[in-house]
Amino acid sequence: MNSIEFDSILFRYSRFDIGFIMTSDYRVEQIANLMQKLLAEMIEKDFCMARDKLISVTKVCPSGNLQEAKVYISVLPDKEQKTVMEDLWRNVASFQEALNKKLRMRPVPKIIFEYDSQPREAQEVETILEQIHHPKNSRKQD
Repeated sequence: MNSIEFDSILFRYSRFDIGFIMTSDYRVEQIANLMQKLLAEMIEKDFCMARDKLISVTKVCPSGNLQEAKVYISVLPDKEQKTVMEDLWRNVASFQEALNKKLRMRPVPKIIFEYDSQPREAQEVETILEQIHHPKNSRKQD
C-alpha cells in the first residue's frame, strides 16, 4: 500500500459528533486489515523461528474509537498455544512500537492478543459430522 492510499484511509473521518471523532466502518475495516497484514508479517519474520508450529493472525477487531484492537491468534499444534501466547504478551511492547512506527496515525490502537479457538472448534465439529455421516469408518479408526 503506498503512502497516498495509506493517508487517505487513516485520515478520513465520517462525522463529528459533539467533539468526539466518530470513525466510519470503512475506516475501521481498512485499519483492521492493515494491522492484520503488518502483525502477521512481524510475527512471521521476527517471532516464528521454530518450523514445527504455525502461528496465524486470524483477525483484528479495533474498537470503534480506535483506542485498542483485539488481535486474534491461532496456533497449530494446539499444545503450543499457551507458550506462544505467553511469548506474544511478553513481546507486545516491541510489536506496539513497530506498529507505531509503520502506521502514520494517532492514536495507534493498543494491541490486545487473544487466542482464537475457532479453528480448533471447527475441526471438532467437522470430526463429529464425519462420524455422523460415516459411522462405520469412524469405528474402524477407534
